[in-house]
Amino acid sequence: MLTAADVLELLPQKPPFRFLDRLIELDEQRASGEYTYRPDEFFYKGHFPGNPVTPGVILIETMCQTGLVAFGIYLLGLEVPRDEVARTVTLFTDSEVEFERIVRPGETVRVAATKVFWRRRKLKSSVVLTLADGTPVAKGTVAGMGVRRDGI
Repeated sequence: MLTAADVLELLPQKPPFRFLDRLIELDEQRASGEYTYRPDEFFYKGHFPGNPVTPGVILIETMCQTGLVAFGIYLLGLEVPRDEVARTVTLFTDSEVEFERIVRPGETVRVAATKVFWRRRKLKSSVVLTLADGTPVAKGTVAGMGVRRDGI
C-alpha cells in the first residue's frame, strides 16, 4: 500500500503545473488534498490583469490532480507493485463541473473526492472544491484512465 508521501512522489505533474501541496486523506473510497494558489503563479499575469482570478481550467486541473491522479495512483497501488504504478499515468477523459465562486491569488482550496467507480484502471470521482474555510467553489464529477507510459 502506498503512503500519501509515495503518491505525491509518483504524481507526474511537477511545478509549475502541480496544484496539490498536500494529501489530507487517502483510502479506498476517498481522497482529499489542499493547494494554495501563490500570487506569482504563471497564469495570473495575463488572466484579468490588475484583478486576477484563477482560471476555471486550472480549478478543474486541481480537482483532477487530487480526485483522479493521486487517487488513481493510490488505488492502483493496492493492486500492483510500486514499479508498475510508476509506469502508469492517469489521463483525463471527461468532467462535468459547476462553479459557484471565483478563487483569487493567495487562497487555499481543498479538494474532496469520493469514488464513484474504479474498474480496469478507469476512475470516476465525485469532487467538491472548497476554500480552506469550507466555502463552496465548484462540484461535479471527473474521470480518467490509467495507461502504461511507453519507454519506462
